[in-house]
Amino acid sequence: MQNGTTDKQDHNKLIREPEAAELLGFSPRTLQGWRVRGGGPRFCKSSKKAIRYRVGDLLDWIDGNTISNTSEYQP
Repeated sequence: MQNGTTDKQDHNKLIREPEAAELLGFSPRTLQGWRVRGGGPRFCKSSKKAIRYRVGDLLDWIDGNTISNTSEYQP
């Protein structure tokens, strides 16, 4: 079992786009489209090509898009 400090470190870990796409079950191309149009998870951009995702932001995005029935869906 992990302690709170380790959990916090895991949530702050930055991962590359392919890893983020795999975690979410989408293609990297889908993440690229969301970065342009919006609607996807928050990301970090440290240079023109260096895109990273914080694990905690990906998990928050999943939680924010989790619903229990179709009548809850608000696009």
